Amino acid sequence: MNEKILIFRPFGPSIVKARMPNEVMDSLNNYIDSTIKDEEKSKELDYGHKLAGNVNQEFRISQEHAKKSGWLNFLGNVAQGYVKQSIGQKITKFNIIETWVVRQFSNEYNPTHWHSGHLSGVGYLKVPSSYGETKQKNKTVNLNGNLQLIHGSQQFLSKSLWNIKPELGDFYMFPNYLMHSVFPFTGTDQERRSISFNAIVDDSVYYET
Repeated sequence: MNEKILIFRPFGPSIVKARMPNEVMDSLNNYIDSTIKDEEKSKELDYGHKLAGNVNQEFRISQEHAKKSGWLNFLGNVAQGYVKQSIGQKITKFNIIETWVVRQFSNEYNPTHWHSGHLSGVGYLKVPSSYGETKQKNKTVNLNGNLQLIHGSQQFLSKSLWNIKPELGDFYMFPNYLMHSVFPFTGTDQERRSISFNAIVDDSVYYET
């Protein structure tokens, strides 16, 4: 699998964007849908107690299905390209610590937080048809449902925020320490479904100065 990636640097660290293959998305969504219906399995895989979100449901993706679905292979390929294009280094290790799904509905949110490991990211498996309107109709920016990446503080010629409107199939990877949050959305009962992960790479690459 050869992943086409785009690398952005809106502030300090670079961020990669890629597209999740349809077959990977279908396999993950089928697994998630079956887990939702299985109350015992949902409880077994529940991950909400370890995460920051104030959302409907968060549960782990089993390592077996993460591999079977092609999700792990996709992540490894993106990470390889990300590190190579960013700093010219080749990683020889890519180990998943955990991967999980976040099911967010109207008026739910994820507060500012960061992850463990070396690399983290998010992909969008379902998005609502609308994130709702702003309270004031004259607002030029609507952040409902957006992912907001945060780095440093606002300075002259140096941005500290980058807002991303989730689109189906879009995937973003970034360093684990990068702070981020997710805004609530309104006006629909549809699900905003995302999948995230924490992973480690070679220490010699991660701690390179």
